[in-house]
Amino acid sequence: MTVLRRLCVFCGAQPGARPAYREAAAAFGRLLAESGIGVVYGGASIGLMAAVADAALEAGGEVIGVIPQALVDREVAHDGLSDLRIVHSMHERKALMAELSDGFVALPGGVGTLEELFEVWTWSHLGLHSKPCALLDVQGFYSGLHTFVDHMETEGFLRPGVRDMLIVEREGPQLLTALRGYRAPPVEPVLRADEG
Repeated sequence: MTVLRRLCVFCGAQPGARPAYREAAAAFGRLLAESGIGVVYGGASIGLMAAVADAALEAGGEVIGVIPQALVDREVAHDGLSDLRIVHSMHERKALMAELSDGFVALPGGVGTLEELFEVWTWSHLGLHSKPCALLDVQGFYSGLHTFVDHMETEGFLRPGVRDMLIVEREGPQLLTALRGYRAPPVEPVLRADEG
């Protein structure tokens, strides 16, 4: 059983083309707060990021934002959070978000969201942490990614069990249940001498 004190939420700095994305982000923020789980996120006051943070705050939850000074300078930092940590770089941002969190969830977003998700999933695959990584697949937003991950596995670029390290659910409550039940699979060495 995974204890979830705080979850790191990766999501878009844009609202997306469908109202359902914003609605799902707000619902997930509320769900976390009502479940006693703090939110760690990128600290912005725009897009789905703001929707998650604002809903969690309105429901009485803890929300920690981590944002680089360069984005503070562009006036996108959220000024109403429980805690706003200002860092120097994107690398420092991701490291601190990971340190503060017991798991990771990606909601709809763009290249930044994918980059953040793939980095923590890679860390899991390498055995650098055993925290759950997940997608909240709002209205099939990530269906194309599922297909591509299948392709990577078929083509021999994912070791057995790596795909199982990424939880995928379409609804927030089911996702929380899956995150709490997560047990990291054993990690094999990434490379063997006979594969060089």
